[in-house]
Amino acid sequence: MNERTSSRLDLALWGILGIAMMAALYLALVDAPRERTMGDLQRIFYFHVAAAIAGLTAFGVNFAASVAYVARRERKWDRVALCAAETGVAFLAIVLVTGPIWAKPVWMVWWTWSPRLTSSLVLCLLYVAYLLVRRYLEDPDRRAMIAAVFGIVAFVDAPLVWFSIRWWRDIHPSPMLESGGIDPAMRPAFWACLAAFELLLVYLLRRRCALEALEEELERLGRLAE
Repeated sequence: MNERTSSRLDLALWGILGIAMMAALYLALVDAPRERTMGDLQRIFYFHVAAAIAGLTAFGVNFAASVAYVARRERKWDRVALCAAETGVAFLAIVLVTGPIWAKPVWMVWWTWSPRLTSSLVLCLLYVAYLLVRRYLEDPDRRAMIAAVFGIVAFVDAPLVWFSIRWWRDIHPSPMLESGGIDPAMRPAFWACLAAFELLLVYLLRRRCALEALEEELERLGRLAE
């Protein structure tokens, strides 16, 4: 894909993302019915869950790219893995912030060491460690290989996060879509938010990968100049 086509694709994606975000905000904050017990506080759910799924998706991309790098030793896969890890950490940060905002009025505590919350925090910290490992290794090939192995191992926690409320008794709400716990009138808002966050993930990954490619080119030119 040439640069002009890529720029047009990014511009189109930006436009679609803007429309999707506005639709998601309207459906979640205005159109969706007010929950009888929690009131408007429940509206955090739409963004909290969408960010969590987008974050797990990003870590899945990191895992796939890490496996691809180990198998092929191609720099592009290392680049994708790095950008996916950064994006996933950003989404998990949203999850870890919005969760306590909802939990304090409902559970009367900001935090509890339940399986879902604990595994989510550990997952986020694992990928923060992944980014730190990359930062302090100077040799590009060694950095890429160690980071790839680290990313593969770190992803083991992702299924634990997803299945934790299915495997163990937890104060965290059960899977609402699977259990039928979400009102059908609320589902359009949820799916709109999920679609918007996944589009945001794609857009951020594309832009961050493009920036990383430029940084690698600058490093290469700097080495040649030496």
